[in-house]
Amino acid sequence: MQTDSPAVRSKPRLQRLAEALMVLALAGMVIAVFVNVVLRYVFHTSIVSYEEISRLLFVWLVAIGAIVAAFEGSHLGFDLVTSRVGPAARKLLFWLSQLLVLACMGLLLSGSWGQVQAGLNSFSTVLGYPLALGAAATLVLAVGLILVTLRDLRRGAPADNHAETSVE
Repeated sequence: MQTDSPAVRSKPRLQRLAEALMVLALAGMVIAVFVNVVLRYVFHTSIVSYEEISRLLFVWLVAIGAIVAAFEGSHLGFDLVTSRVGPAARKLLFWLSQLLVLACMGLLLSGSWGQVQAGLNSFSTVLGYPLALGAAATLVLAVGLILVTLRDLRRGAPADNHAETSVE
């Protein structure tokens, strides 16, 4: 029995690591929430720290998931304009949109860095971890999306999404 399919082998290690971290974060969230629901409804108590843990894991899950989706070209696309113009205009619009994404990610990076610095001296209510840990997720998100956008600009096209569906 073959353990690695061709699709799994063709993924970069960093992408597989990100996907594994997403699985762990989701599993941690499910366990924390499930345990708290059972404790609340059966024993009329809860573990307050589980709420903080699941909230922090959710923030990181979304950030890493957005990077993976961008890497795979799986984010929603709007091609009403680009599907109706010629190849030269389409390429120009691609470059303009990617430069806008870079500008937005630059703003996100700058703001996230400020939040990380501010969060170093603020701590969560229950567990006492620095709030910079939550803010760092958007910092990582900005860096990851900048790298994906630069990759797409170097290629001259976004990543192909083979699972694309169309509604007609």
